[in-house]
Amino acid sequence: MSGFSHNPALVPPGLAPAERTGRAGATEAPRRARPLAGPSFDELLRQQAGKLEFSGHAVQRIERRGIDLGHGTLERLTAGVERAASKGSRESVVFVDGTAFVVSVRNRTVITAVDREHMREHVFTNIDSAVIA
Repeated sequence: MSGFSHNPALVPPGLAPAERTGRAGATEAPRRARPLAGPSFDELLRQQAGKLEFSGHAVQRIERRGIDLGHGTLERLTAGVERAASKGSRESVVFVDGTAFVVSVRNRTVITAVDREHMREHVFTNIDSAVIA
């Protein structure tokens, strides 16, 4: 009978001791890993693929300008980005109800947002497409 026990922090992953001894010295079978509960990686990837990210700059502009990002607006914006992606766009401006969203289509990231009031003095550069959603 061995007088020491294994410190689990010092055992490399995947190399658990072959057997463990109980209180009476009897050998116990190693515990089997339980299967993980929850959605699979594939399901999570599919859920996240259609979502848009917002850069810090875009969030500041949306808050400062009081731009409404209701569910309908987000759906139309996402649909506009999908349409731009289907045409091979890389950087696009997507117009939704008088608001222009500059989007990195490849990264699915909104870079900035410009409302109707500020659009008169704004020049959109480095875009290769425009979508009216």
